[in-house]
Amino acid sequence: MQTTSMQILKNNYQNENLKGGFNMFKTMNKRIKNEKGLTLIELLAVIVILAIVAAIAVPAIGNIIENSRYKAVKADAINIINAANLYFTENSHEEDVLVSELQTENFLDSRGKIPANVIIYKSTSDLHAKNKTVIDGTSEEYSNGNTIDFDFATADDINAADDGEETIGTGSGVTPTNP
Repeated sequence: MQTTSMQILKNNYQNENLKGGFNMFKTMNKRIKNEKGLTLIELLAVIVILAIVAAIAVPAIGNIIENSRYKAVKADAINIINAANLYFTENSHEEDVLVSELQTENFLDSRGKIPANVIIYKSTSDLHAKNKTVIDGTSEEYSNGNTIDFDFATADDINAADDGEETIGTGSGVTPTNP
């Protein structure tokens, strides 16, 4: 059988491609074997970056938690004032009520961090809190020994208080009718 020049060219082309493909496989194999993981310095850089992010995030999260606990105690006090308003509406002859009594008579489901012996007064003073309900007492510890002292505080006083205030209210500015 005689081979034509066309067949020779075709055979040469196929041989070249096979060699090229084989050479490329060898080259890729060498590159894969030479690949290495992260160097120690790269690994340390990643650890340092993570430590910096953690150092920034942890105190910020701590403040958020502290503020939310403070606001929860303020919300507990406002709930108690609202429950006392309902109580005073049904018992108009009463001048004051204990938190424990609000719970006993089902005006309040949960007292939260407000102790049962805290007193709520129906104010009849001619000062700014006339005909408003005030709470007088100290909350239970809500975080790291912190408490809030409600010193004849109205719901408006509680809402207006800045985060972290230890005493909320007008103090002697409101005179309850029956202290």
